[in-house]
Amino acid sequence: MSAAAKSPAGAEPPAAEVSPGRGALRRNLPPARRFLAGRKRALVRLGGWSLLESAQTFLGGYCLAQALDRGFLAGQTGTGLLWLAVAAASILGAGPPMRGVFAQLAELTEPLRDALVRRAVRQALRRAVTDPARTDDRSDTGAVSRLTHQTEIVRDSFAGLVLTVRAFVFNAVGALIGLLALAPELLLVVLPPLVLGIALFLATLLPMASAQRDFLDADEAVAEGVGAVSAGHRDLVACGAQADAAQRTGRLIDVAERTSRVLARWAALRTVALGVAGQLPVLLLLVTTPWLLRQGVTTGALAGALTYLLQALLPALHSMMTALGAAGTRLLVVVDRFQDATAAPVPTKAPAPDPADAGRRRPSRGRRPSRTVPAVEVRDVTHAYGPDSTPVLERLDLTVRRGEHIAVVGPSGIGKSTLAGVVSGLVAPDEGTVLLGGEPVTGRTARDLADRRVLIPQQAYVFTGSVRDNLLHLRPDATSGELAHAIGTLGAEPLVHRLGGPDAALAPRGLSHGERQLLALCRAYLSAAPLVLLDEATCHLDPPAEARVERAFAERASADGARARDGALIVVAHRLSSARRADRVLVLDGTTPRFGTHEELLTSSALYRDLFGHWQHTPSPPAGR
Repeated sequence: MSAAAKSPAGAEPPAAEVSPGRGALRRNLPPARRFLAGRKRALVRLGGWSLLESAQTFLGGYCLAQALDRGFLAGQTGTGLLWLAVAAASILGAGPPMRGVFAQLAELTEPLRDALVRRAVRQALRRAVTDPARTDDRSDTGAVSRLTHQTEIVRDSFAGLVLTVRAFVFNAVGALIGLLALAPELLLVVLPPLVLGIALFLATLLPMASAQRDFLDADEAVAEGVGAVSAGHRDLVACGAQADAAQRTGRLIDVAERTSRVLARWAALRTVALGVAGQLPVLLLLVTTPWLLRQGVTTGALAGALTYLLQALLPALHSMMTALGAAGTRLLVVVDRFQDATAAPVPTKAPAPDPADAGRRRPSRGRRPSRTVPAVEVRDVTHAYGPDSTPVLERLDLTVRRGEHIAVVGPSGIGKSTLAGVVSGLVAPDEGTVLLGGEPVTGRTARDLADRRVLIPQQAYVFTGSVRDNLLHLRPDATSGELAHAIGTLGAEPLVHRLGGPDAALAPRGLSHGERQLLALCRAYLSAAPLVLLDEATCHLDPPAEARVERAFAERASADGARARDGALIVVAHRLSSARRADRVLVLDGTTPRFGTHEELLTSSALYRDLFGHWQHTPSPPAGR
């Protein structure tokens, strides 16, 4: 059965795996404090602009009360209109403060989003190299897409929280000062239900955060389980496992239903808290109006109090409670999931390398290995993607001498890229041993492996930054002369010149696949790792460029003197011309691999003869540059 058919539908995530909201809060408060502490200037400016909003709130109710008491009810129409004009002027002056608020909001939200996007990508890369047998292009893309989508949730939720909490705090300051200025008795009526409702609401936040996390976990489990069953439908039918898959998927759906009901109950309690804090003060103010009038509270003061409640305090309170109850708990959960997702995963077979360390130059450990020791030894290696799957590699033996250039050929899906992953240490074989320079790759740390090999896959990676940053990524200490030599040797001068030189900014979206590959190949050429694996890394280059690159790497692997590497070059061939240039060729056919020179294989391997004959009569495709 395929790996897709066996994953997450095969297990029901227990509720005990979900961290409680209180634990999430404890984990996320220190990072949140550090984040905000680093942006004190933006917070101070945000508070300054918001104080102007407090003044507008104060003037809105106070001016209305004075317009009634000192103006219209006292027979002074002009005085009443003047007070209303002051209130109108405060409303019209709200534009600049809000513009300042949103400008400072961007200073808080965009750095948070950028940090989380970087963390999401690091997490996906770490998982991919930690357990490659359970990772494919679709799961990688889905994981990154899901996490980067969650960064947008975090940014929007955080921005909404900052706006709504800020609005409530500063509106409340203006309104409460206004009520105190109009009549202290008004606070006796308004404050108790307001405080009670807010306290009840705050008491629901942590339980609701836990319920929200349970709901998100269950929802994702259902999505992944159903996706896995859909992807492995053919295998499930072939193995007669439909009923078992349906039962397990049904349990996932039951868990999702239970978490949804719990979340709904907490949402109902939040609504009650909102009613106590948001509606009860208005009701009590109306009920106690006769008593307030007997205490000397004027009609204008009562009208001003209703204005504070209905137009400022209660709308801001409603927005804040809604945001904290929905966006706030969602923000807490998603940020906590980032903390969990980016924790270092536990490898299932052998320690896997960190992609950030792959190919970086490290100080040499121990003595230089003898040139009599092969660069690569693959001994009796077997690997299959799943216990019931046909092995992709079966009892494979391969020895690559130092300074040797070999090519790996075979039909699509025969295991060429798997072999590259096994040799590089990214894929742990089910059986057998892989040695690089006489030392096993199993059990090596990422740094150890980075000293020994560099792998360039078919989909080359470049990042936003300068051209120089991209080229020196695997060897930051390379000199300008070494950089120029690599660019010239691989024929990348026209590309680097078009991009604006080594110090020009690089936008990955503006590059073709071939241009990305050429930059990644220059990066690998500069690496200090002796072994280079090119897994169809030249497929988007035209044939002359591909030949130039392979010759350059072959000379690099066998160089003597100051540039001696004691290395080797392994090319997973995209075109059979790569096999003609290699010292020896490995033909994978799924049953009996053949290894020899081009001339030997034309005699001993029928598959190689067929591949070579078909290639000779097939026109070359246009270059992807």
